Amino acid sequence: MTACAIEGGSAGAAATADPEAEPEPEEPGEPAGADGSGLLPASTAAGQADEGNGEAGETEEAEASSTVTDARSHADAPPPPGGFTLTADGAYAARLTAAPGPPGERAWYPERWTLDGPEPYAVPLPLDQPEEPDSEVSPLADGRVLIRRRVADRQMFSLLYPTGPGTGELLLGAVGCAEMTLLPPSPDGRCVYALAAGADHTSLWLVAGGAFGPEEVARIPGHCSGGVWLDRAGRMLALDRQEPGGGPVKAVAIDLGRQGEVTPLLQIAPGSDDRLLLADPDSGLLLLRSDAPGHDRLGWGVLGSCLPVRFPECLRLPDVAVTPFAVQPGQMLMPESCAVALRIDGAPGSWVGVWRPAGRQLHQFAAPLGWVPGAGYWSRDGVLRLPYANGATPCGVALLEAPEDVEPSAVTSRTGGGEGGGEPSAADAAPAVCKPVPLGQAPLHGAARPD
Repeated sequence: MTACAIEGGSAGAAATADPEAEPEPEEPGEPAGADGSGLLPASTAAGQADEGNGEAGETEEAEASSTVTDARSHADAPPPPGGFTLTADGAYAARLTAAPGPPGERAWYPERWTLDGPEPYAVPLPLDQPEEPDSEVSPLADGRVLIRRRVADRQMFSLLYPTGPGTGELLLGAVGCAEMTLLPPSPDGRCVYALAAGADHTSLWLVAGGAFGPEEVARIPGHCSGGVWLDRAGRMLALDRQEPGGGPVKAVAIDLGRQGEVTPLLQIAPGSDDRLLLADPDSGLLLLRSDAPGHDRLGWGVLGSCLPVRFPECLRLPDVAVTPFAVQPGQMLMPESCAVALRIDGAPGSWVGVWRPAGRQLHQFAAPLGWVPGAGYWSRDGVLRLPYANGATPCGVALLEAPEDVEPSAVTSRTGGGEGGGEPSAADAAPAVCKPVPLGQAPLHGAARPD
């Protein structure tokens, strides 16, 4: 499909296919903080970013006509090097963590979190010797944890599980390559895949869940990265691919039920880099990053839809990076109603944003102390769960209820100290369970910058 991009200069992010501009409030609300209940509260007028000058005649969102193919047929330890990985249903998580010790001499070991019970708890899974910081872990739906270790020029895979006071290990096998990257856990809860990039192709490996240990299931021409599941069965996988010899990066769909058949997924403009970041199989909502508007922007579309990809202006904040990490499930055929959680990174640190395609507001919240940035999952009823660990709580989950988007007329004026700063604020009395991170003067309310 022939693609075009329309750069939006006014405030706001349109929620429908109607490209006509609507007036936006010039005065944002004050970001919400925390209350004494231990939860991060949802404030309907909280955290609304200043979204531009609202000049008449300008479009409120950048648009790009695209082909979106329906591919549905304890304390002071340093951050874990491999991040915090959750199962697709949010029941389990795994990470590498460090035993107490002098900096540079910490002993790393896997840790499994159980999150679907009445209270979250963590189970350490150490073996006789510590793990290397570049090891990767991934939880399965049965509570076991896959670990990838690099040994010389080989990748070793094992399953770890608690056995009374110790840790059991089931060796799965090895793959002879210098570098591999685990993909997000499959939605079926049983399989884990990994990518190994070669000179002119990328190999997709099933490293857990197969019958005979690690096996290569697809060989894809070009260099692939990313990894987003498009369905609940774990059959359709989206990867960001660059063709052999170079060129733009385009998201493609890999059909694992057809020996890795490759089909186009995102084609916004001929020379644009179009990467898929998140997908919700229930609603078909896609979150993507593309430079089709002339510079790198966050956008959204709908799987299989002929409507244009849209690039909301409210997700374009100055001097910070905004990355989506979780989409509300269960919103069947209602992609614009899905709440999206975003990680916001700036000079003062990281905090949390919540946005819906149907709204024109980015709500911003302080993160719980000890939150691993980008870790979290939604319930179907719109409650965001943010796992965290700190000196007071070695395994905790902070709850954030998705705020309602309010009409521009409902946002009146800032109050109190909101005029002097733009950081997520906290209540005067910090809750016992979830203390917000002090962020200083975070630049959250900058107007859209001219290109």
